Amino acid sequence: MRQEELLQRENRTFARRLWGSQLDALKLTALEAMTAQYGFRVASGDLILLDGNWYVTHTGLLSLARRSRCLGIRVQQIVRFCDVATGQWTFKATVYKSSRCRGFVGYGDASPSNVSFLVRGAEMRVAETRAVNRALRKAYGIGICSVEELGSPSRPIPSPSSAKRSPVSASGGNGAGNGNGQPRLRDLLCLLIRQHHLDASLVKRYATEFCGVTNLRQATREQVEALVKHLGDFAAKDPAGLTTKLNSYTDKQEGAGAA
Repeated sequence: MRQEELLQRENRTFARRLWGSQLDALKLTALEAMTAQYGFRVASGDLILLDGNWYVTHTGLLSLARRSRCLGIRVQQIVRFCDVATGQWTFKATVYKSSRCRGFVGYGDASPSNVSFLVRGAEMRVAETRAVNRALRKAYGIGICSVEELGSPSRPIPSPSSAKRSPVSASGGNGAGNGNGQPRLRDLLCLLIRQHHLDASLVKRYATEFCGVTNLRQATREQVEALVKHLGDFAAKDPAGLTTKLNSYTDKQEGAGAA
């Protein structure tokens, strides 16, 4: 079997495991087209399905650039559009596909008003990533948006005082999504796991202990929101520490089995 056919089969398998309830014939067809054209790999976190739409990730774009032997990427800060006091940042990225390439330019901006609460305080890095992503998408003709370019909706996530506490289903359910266009909590948690290459089963064990429940379905929406924010901060500030923490749950499981 050819390598492309193997990758197509692998991507379909992983996509069904991750987003089975959201997949339909059109989304699978789009996945097959992106697999054939760009060689994206779902298992590596190159693509993600959020609210029924495919998005490429920074990881996927960099992997494509590497496979295509991209010559280099130049990133510049646009000083006149930056303000440290307000957290406003703008960058320009230029992708050079070869020594003869004149460059593909992309701009990215970020501020507290257009980034997820998961990366609040890291607007400079978000702006740089967005600029690189846009330049890479132009260079390689990728029409779908990258997930890092998504802005934060104008309406905040409902607080405990404005919404009833309700159980959050890991597969969607009443608390996993909302009606204001924001990504569902399950999708945000899935994105964190894929971006930081975390073990999903260990994250689940950690999550149940963090929320103080025996099953994550028993957790309230507010508890899962706190969990997602905590994991995002932990992964950004101390990725090695988070990996060590998660690995401790493997030891606990082995100890329980031995007992």
